[in-house]
Amino acid sequence: MKELAFLNKYIYRYGFRLTLGIIFMIISNIFAIAPAQVVRYALDLVVDTLKTQTLLEGAELHSVFIDDFFKTVLLYGAVIVSMALLRGIFLFLVRQTIIVMSRLIEFDLKNDIFEHYQKLTLSFYRRNNTGDLMARISEDVSKVRMYLGPAIMYSINMVISFILTIGIMLSINVHLTFWALFPLPLLSISIYFVNNVINKKSELIQQQLSSMSTFVQEAFSGIRVIKAFVREKESLSQFTDNATEYQNRQLELAKVNSMFYPLMLFLIGLSTILTVYVGGIEVEKGTITPGVIAEFIMYVTLLTWPVTSLGWVTSIVQRAAASQKRINEFLNETPEIVSTSDEVQEIKGNLKFENVSLVYPDSGIKALDDLSFEIESGKTLAILGTTGSGKSTVASLISRLYDPTSGKILVDNKDLKSYNLHDIRSQINMAPQDVFLFSNTLRNNIAFAKENATEAEIVEATKNAGLWENIQHMEHGLDTIVGERGITLSGGQKQRTTIARAILGSPKILVLDDSLSAVDTKTENQILNNLQNVMHNKTSVIISHRVSSAKLADKIIVLHEGKIIEQGTHDELLNLEGHYNTLYEQQSKGNNL
Repeated sequence: MKELAFLNKYIYRYGFRLTLGIIFMIISNIFAIAPAQVVRYALDLVVDTLKTQTLLEGAELHSVFIDDFFKTVLLYGAVIVSMALLRGIFLFLVRQTIIVMSRLIEFDLKNDIFEHYQKLTLSFYRRNNTGDLMARISEDVSKVRMYLGPAIMYSINMVISFILTIGIMLSINVHLTFWALFPLPLLSISIYFVNNVINKKSELIQQQLSSMSTFVQEAFSGIRVIKAFVREKESLSQFTDNATEYQNRQLELAKVNSMFYPLMLFLIGLSTILTVYVGGIEVEKGTITPGVIAEFIMYVTLLTWPVTSLGWVTSIVQRAAASQKRINEFLNETPEIVSTSDEVQEIKGNLKFENVSLVYPDSGIKALDDLSFEIESGKTLAILGTTGSGKSTVASLISRLYDPTSGKILVDNKDLKSYNLHDIRSQINMAPQDVFLFSNTLRNNIAFAKENATEAEIVEATKNAGLWENIQHMEHGLDTIVGERGITLSGGQKQRTTIARAILGSPKILVLDDSLSAVDTKTENQILNNLQNVMHNKTSVIISHRVSSAKLADKIIVLHEGKIIEQGTHDELLNLEGHYNTLYEQQSKGNNL
């Protein structure tokens, strides 16, 4: 319950609903118990009537007596039906309060988890896979909801039923109460153990289903590779093995489930037999009337579900506690990158790195080592280097997706950490190396960078990104659905879409992280020339492994293993006849082939 204590704040938030639910539950239990007493009076009336009518047979009052008897029985029947109807109404109100409360808490909890996820840094996402994140916000929250709704509802119902029903039973006959209730604890314990086995089997089935789903997803995603290497039979064989294992686990669960109801019916039947047998003895003694036996059978029936639910509820609470523990592990993660100021201020775009080093916290890899450079507002900086030189790390640091391990990053001669996080990010736009497009229209993907973007602004951004001509040939234009991760677009079109998205926001600092690698040289020069106009008096950082992307920059730095090995203008670096010159000659020859 220590882990589940986290949920108390949500329960307090909806405490009024819970209180109403408890009141409705008490009333519904009263209407559930009362008919048993009516049945006792009715049955005793029938027994007494049978005896009396024999004595009055042939007398003038006999017909009057029988008429009165039937009217009374009909009255008792009407009372029982009315109470059943009222009980149904209040049970409906119970669910409308307690179960709805659990759904509202589920909604709040999912929103809080999602909001917290978005506050966490990239290192958190590097440590945890997407499937686990999704499982905690969906499957685990669903298990917690079962505790907040059904478990709480049935627990409260069990307590109320026990207090009211057993109290009445003891007031009538203690000896009969003991024997009537004797099998019920055995029922609860049995169901608890059977339910635990069912839960374990169910979890194994879910794991196998997850494994099978993953296999199918990979098979369909890689269908080109499977067909190209003629591996259909092997793929089918692996799927069959997965499906067979899933089938076997389902059959094992079915065997356990087949024990559940027979066991429950046996113990309930035993309780009924004991009630009738012991009750019959008590009737012979004259301590109770025959109607009491019928009343007690109804009480036993009423207590069956609360007692049965005890084992089920215990299992739900255990599973919810385990799930909440998993949720709490992520909720207890504190964001490493936070705002230190609420001040909103417009920047000019002067960017400076002072002895910046970065060691990735999750892997321990040193990505940058004592990096220092400066680019003035309105200028263009190009960063070149081989794979793993630290280029993309620089982009992440500028957007403050990471904070440096040591050193400072200054924007307008002010530490980047001292700015409001959301405000500074809104003024620094990036087209990332790992292109990501939402399964939506081109228009919405581009407009993602700016709220309430106009049609003219979106069109202008696509023109500057060299994408407008392609859009003209699409049947639905900007309303074209790009598919999952932009699958319907080519690599160059996806890159230009992210560039259009980045420049639409009119950023003070624009970072292009190898965003021109999939376009040809002609389109690349067109985009770079357009960007010079778009980013006039603003700062641009172009990260690339191609010299052609860098030659128009005001300043170029060359990285190798996280260090600057060369810096200067295009002509200055060519005159050095170093690493940059070698890259230029190699790529120039490649373009001439």
